[in-house]
Amino acid sequence: MTFYEKELNKIRSIVYSNKGQINTVIGIRNYIENNYNTNLNLDLLSHIQNVSKYHMLRLFKKYYGQIPRQYLIDKRIEKSKEQLKNGMSVTEACFSVGFESLSSFSTLFKTKTGKSPTEFQKEQLSRSRITKEF
Repeated sequence: MTFYEKELNKIRSIVYSNKGQINTVIGIRNYIENNYNTNLNLDLLSHIQNVSKYHMLRLFKKYYGQIPRQYLIDKRIEKSKEQLKNGMSVTEACFSVGFESLSSFSTLFKTKTGKSPTEFQKEQLSRSRITKEF
């Protein structure tokens, strides 16, 4: 075994020391990915993986650098951008990805993208028209 292989194995043992923790956060992330448009909360997510919600928060933050709520918001914004590009109205996009308030959706969207949902959609539609012309 070379020096580099030994170092990689040492790093792996430190980073991936607890498979249970990794499986827990991956399970939570996968659940969010598949159910982003439903009403998700800490109690539900912790119940799914059978772990305390506070422990789940620490683990998720440790492995993904953000709490599940932030991850959920990012996922919803990402999906709403796809829907806005495809011509769905702002209101329809807002509710289809799981937001319950149009104003909070617009505020979060602008915070994350730098544009309001309407501005984003107009920009995307104008880009698609220009692309079609060429």
